Amino acid sequence: MAFDNTVTVVGNVTRDPELRFTPGGAAVANFGLAWNRKGQNEEEVVSFFDITCWRNLAENVAESVTKGARVIVYGRLDQRSWENQDGERRSKVEIVADDVAPSLKWATAEITRNEFRGGEGGGSAASAAGGGQAAPTAYPDEEPF
Repeated sequence: MAFDNTVTVVGNVTRDPELRFTPGGAAVANFGLAWNRKGQNEEEVVSFFDITCWRNLAENVAESVTKGARVIVYGRLDQRSWENQDGERRSKVEIVADDVAPSLKWATAEITRNEFRGGEGGGSAASAAGGGQAAPTAYPDEEPF
């Protein structure tokens, strides 16, 4: 987890997560998030964010999150730069997620614990469609729930 550059955003998913894999086999999922707020004079102001998830989180998000869902994203800001086909420098700031969860303000969710897949961040997924409680797995660093 990143403790020096964290951001938490609550909003609606604007496009279904797209799951891909790097040449090394790491899962990466990208989706859009919109945050609505009231501006001056009570007009609606919308901010759009690109969200990137890695590894087990990417797989769980791709399986659990759909367009229109209201989610809470906890992560860090990351800026990347590139050169377009015309030779112009471009840059963008995105949120690299450490965790994604359903917002329960206007919805309910059913939580299904996944089997440990190894690596970083594995262990649980939130799914509105859900499928019941998975068999508990022994995790030596966690108390049973």
